Amino acid sequence: MLLGFLGVLSFSVTFPATTAAEASFNPVIVGAGRAVIGAALGAAVLLTRRERLLPPRAALGNLLVAGIAVGPGFGLLGALALRHVSSVHGAVLTGLIPAATAGVAVLRAGERPRLGYWAALGLGLAVVIGFAVVQGGGELRAPDALLLVSIVVGGIGYTEGGILARTYGGWRVISWALIVSLPVSLPVTIAAAALGPPRHVTGGAAAALAYIGIFPMCLGFCAWYQGLARGGVARIGRLQLAQPALTLGWSVLLLGERVSVLTAAAAAAVIGTTALGRHVRVDTPGETTAGSGERTSAQERLAT
Repeated sequence: MLLGFLGVLSFSVTFPATTAAEASFNPVIVGAGRAVIGAALGAAVLLTRRERLLPPRAALGNLLVAGIAVGPGFGLLGALALRHVSSVHGAVLTGLIPAATAGVAVLRAGERPRLGYWAALGLGLAVVIGFAVVQGGGELRAPDALLLVSIVVGGIGYTEGGILARTYGGWRVISWALIVSLPVSLPVTIAAAALGPPRHVTGGAAAALAYIGIFPMCLGFCAWYQGLARGGVARIGRLQLAQPALTLGWSVLLLGERVSVLTAAAAAAVIGTTALGRHVRVDTPGETTAGSGERTSAQERLAT
């Protein structure tokens, strides 16, 4: 649980930092460029630990899906949406991430959450969609649609990475995933920089871009994937129901954004669903540990 929470804590600053970075960088640079920064850090970690830079061929396809999903996929869609909505608004919609992750976990990881789990997530889902509709004057706006698509994409990336982390460990998975996705993220970032060069770059904008590339994109995912591998994708994934409140706090503290009564109530309701579902059992295909057994398995695969 601790590793999962550390990942969520890191992710919770993503939207405020993205908004701050877009003061100087266009959203494509922010959304795709963060994956390039993360890949550079991941490569440094692998080299420092004397690991191979490229993954085993058997894992390449899954790593590519995970890397594109959590890197340029989620990052780019989220950055484009945050050009039109506040970080505070986007924060509440992130309450849907556990639902997306749980849904993909059922399909891909063989996990079976109990009815109470789905009931709790269903309440959170209803609150988030209702909030978005009210804020949009009775309909979902295009930025909300982008955020919803990014959440589904993120759920795919979380699940694929969590499955792989059972064998290879969280830090290997995110490092490899970002490296193998470079053929997508790097050209997109270069083209975006050429077509829309950074403007009036401030220290704050540069620091914000560096943050989302280093922490949520790389170090946060090291902890997050390891947590998913240890505790189960659906079970640990629900910790992200606490992310909206954390992001609201960071948005107020770092950006000075205002939190309306409606936004605060929606965030509180989403967090409340966490308490309802936190003790509900989630059946997994087999409990795994991150101890010597996992490391041995990973080393055996790496040697083949």
